[in-house]
Amino acid sequence: MLKTTTSNVNDRVPKTTLLVDDYEISNTVLGLGINGKVVQCSNRKTQQKYALKVLLDNPKARREVDLHWRASGCRHIVNIIDVYENTYSGNKCLLVVMECMEGGELFQRIQDKRDGAFTEREAAQVMHDICVAVHYLHSKDIAHRDLKPENLLYTTPAPNAILKLTDFGFAKETLIKDTLQTPCYTPYYVAPEVLGPEKYDKSCDIWSLGVIMYILLCGFPPFYSNHGEAISPGMRSRIRTGQYDFPDPEWRNVSQAAKDLIKGMLNVNPSQRLTIVQVMRNSWIAQYTQVPQTPLHTGRMLKESEDTWPEVQEEMTRSLATMRVDYDQTHIKPLDNSENNLLKRRRKLEEISPKA
Repeated sequence: MLKTTTSNVNDRVPKTTLLVDDYEISNTVLGLGINGKVVQCSNRKTQQKYALKVLLDNPKARREVDLHWRASGCRHIVNIIDVYENTYSGNKCLLVVMECMEGGELFQRIQDKRDGAFTEREAAQVMHDICVAVHYLHSKDIAHRDLKPENLLYTTPAPNAILKLTDFGFAKETLIKDTLQTPCYTPYYVAPEVLGPEKYDKSCDIWSLGVIMYILLCGFPPFYSNHGEAISPGMRSRIRTGQYDFPDPEWRNVSQAAKDLIKGMLNVNPSQRLTIVQVMRNSWIAQYTQVPQTPLHTGRMLKESEDTWPEVQEEMTRSLATMRVDYDQTHIKPLDNSENNLLKRRRKLEEISPKA
């Protein structure tokens, strides 16, 4: 059985009764996690909609459910409602019933924003909410290891929706420093130490936070492949050496406080990188309501790349489903011929300032 750490959520013991006795499963696919498919279901008594994640019952799935269950008390983490041990499609499975997040992904929300440009203050509030989730995890010695916008979902389409973190497929307990070794990651957001053979710890999440914050403030990532690969040798080199910049015009009016915070999170030395406590105490995060309401280029840049990002994300998801050891062995469909404006702009910058 999964570990029991508190008396909450049915004492964290999976039910052995049939899930279909309590929930009706629909054919609506809500998403694909690292380890399993997520479909919509509804409570037979209340008709309340939920998300159902189907995991093959194995030690990896047990770990995912256990860590997610332990994190479910946080306002900014998707809560687990029920877990069942059932046979599903002929396989022994864990069926995880979670909150149904109907407000869409973080970047899609920004891209669809209609009431003016996305501002630096709004970015600071988003970062504050994400940091609350990461602080909660790190206080419980849990590293998420896959922080990215696709795993940040809103509860509803309404303006007062709550942003929540999900997908604990890569999460792992870190009771002591430098205990993680398996290179699990999504390329855009991976910390440099995860790319090498050395062990690492939950500070890898802080690097990912820095990348998310960078994209929130401009609409494109600090590290990227010039050729549409998931991770190219040049991109790997730039991540390991921390080579990125704050180009005009996207960064011209962004506050120095925001840039300094990013620099503190994107420190290639994990021992010198900010901790989540230090990030939470930073005035740009702690006093986010006082951050300037500077209009950002983020929405425009995301819209320009809307034809490319889904394709790249799809390839990453497909690759991550099979990759656990060496990403270099995974062949990604090239985007060399893409006429996307964002990619063409970044290629021109590379030609002007070539990097290894």
